[in-house]
Amino acid sequence: MAKQEQWSSKIGFILAAAGSAIGLGAIWKFPYMTGTNGGGAFFLFFVIFTLLIGTPILIAEFTIGRNAQKDAIRAYKHIAPGKPWVLLGYGGVLASIILLSFYSVVGGWILSYLWRSFTGSLSNLTQTEYSDLFNTIISSPYETVIAQFLFMILTIWVVQGGVSKGIEKANKYMMPSLFVLFLVLLVRSMTLDGAMEGVTFFLKPDFSSLTKQTILLALGQSFFALSVGISVMVTYASYLSKKEDITKSALSVVGLNIFISLLAGLVIFPAVFALGFDPSSGPGLVFVVLPAVFNEIALGGIFMTVFFILLLFATLTSAFSILEIIVASMIKGDVTKRRNSSWIAGILVFLIGIPSALSFGVLADVKIFNLTFFDLADYVTSNIALPIGALFISLFIGYQMKRISVQKEFQLGSSPGFSFFKIWYFLIRYIVPVAIILVFFSSIGLFDK
Repeated sequence: MAKQEQWSSKIGFILAAAGSAIGLGAIWKFPYMTGTNGGGAFFLFFVIFTLLIGTPILIAEFTIGRNAQKDAIRAYKHIAPGKPWVLLGYGGVLASIILLSFYSVVGGWILSYLWRSFTGSLSNLTQTEYSDLFNTIISSPYETVIAQFLFMILTIWVVQGGVSKGIEKANKYMMPSLFVLFLVLLVRSMTLDGAMEGVTFFLKPDFSSLTKQTILLALGQSFFALSVGISVMVTYASYLSKKEDITKSALSVVGLNIFISLLAGLVIFPAVFALGFDPSSGPGLVFVVLPAVFNEIALGGIFMTVFFILLLFATLTSAFSILEIIVASMIKGDVTKRRNSSWIAGILVFLIGIPSALSFGVLADVKIFNLTFFDLADYVTSNIALPIGALFISLFIGYQMKRISVQKEFQLGSSPGFSFFKIWYFLIRYIVPVAIILVFFSSIGLFDK
C-alpha cells in the first residue's frame, strides 16, 4: 500500500484548513444569518461560541486525526477498536455527503452569476429585476442542475489530484487571492456615504431581538464556519506532520475565520445600509442585494465580478475539504484509488444534490417537516449533525482517549512548558459538552415549562 499522504508544509495545511473553514459559511451564510438575527448580538454570540466551543473542538479534531494518521472512520477504529465510537466517523461521512449535496447547489448559483458578470448581463438592472433574476436562476431546472454539475466537476478535478498537489496547491493560490480581493471590496464599501450605519448594525449588539433559536443558530454557524463536528478536520489533520504545533495551527485557522467573517460583515452591511437596502434579505442577500449595490457605485461591474470570483474561491476551498473526507474514507490510505474514488464520490454527491437544486423550482411544493429538500439538508447538517457530532467528539477525546495520549499529541511540536493544555482539556471535558447540550435542547424547548 502506498505511503500516507501529507501536507508539504505547515502554511499549506493552515491555508487548506482555513480554506475549508472560510467558505460559504463566512461569506454567504454568515452575513444573511447576521442580518436576519439582529446584527451585532448574533455576531457577538458567534465569536463567543467560536472561541470557547468551536476552537476546543477544532483542536480535538486535529488531535484525533494526527494521532491516528488515518481517515475519519479508521481514526476512531484505531483509537477505540471494537467500540461504537466508529459511528462518529460514519456519521461524519454521511453528514458530509448531505452537506456537499446542497453546498454544491449554491456553488452552481455562484457560477451562474459569475458568468453573467463576465458577460455584463448583471449590470444596469433595477432592484426588482435583480430579485426576479435570482428567482429565475434558482427555479430553472436546467441551469441549476448544470451549474451544480460544473461546480462538482471543478471540486472533483482538484481533489483527485491529491493532498499536496491538488488541495494544498489550489489553496495556496486561492486563499491569498481571497484576502486581497476582500480588502479591495472593504475599502470601496467603507468609503460609501452612510456606511457607518451598517457598521453600527453589525458591531453594536441589540439584545432585544435575541431568542433561543438565534443562540442555537449562532452555535451552528460557529461549527459550520470552522468545519467542525463532522470530522472533516480529523481527516485533514491525518495528513499533518508530527513536528507541527496543532494548537498554533488551530488558533491560526480560528483567527483567519473570525477575521474573514468580520471583513464580510464590513463589506456587506455598510454597502447595504448606505444604499437603503434591507439587511434581513435572507439567503438572497449576496445574490440580490449586492449586485444592486454594485450597480449603484462607480466601477460596479468590475467590483461585482471581483466579488463573485472571491465567492467562488471560498466556496471551492470548502468543497475540497468536504469531498476529501468522503474520498479518504473510500481509499483507506491507498492513493492509487484516489482518482477513481474522487469521481465516484463526486458524482454520487451531485446526484443526491439534484432534489436540492430543484427545491426552488419543480420540487418547490415537495416538503418534509415543512422544509424543502434544500432547507432540510441545510438544517439537518448545520443545526443537528454538527452540534451533535461536536458533542460526541468532545466526549470521545475527553473520556475515551487516555489523557496521557491526548496530552502527548497536544504538546508535540509545541514550545516546552506551554501550559494551555490544562485549560483546553478542562474546556473539552466539562464546558463544551454542557454548553452544547444546554443550547441545543433549550432551542427545541426541552427546558421550557
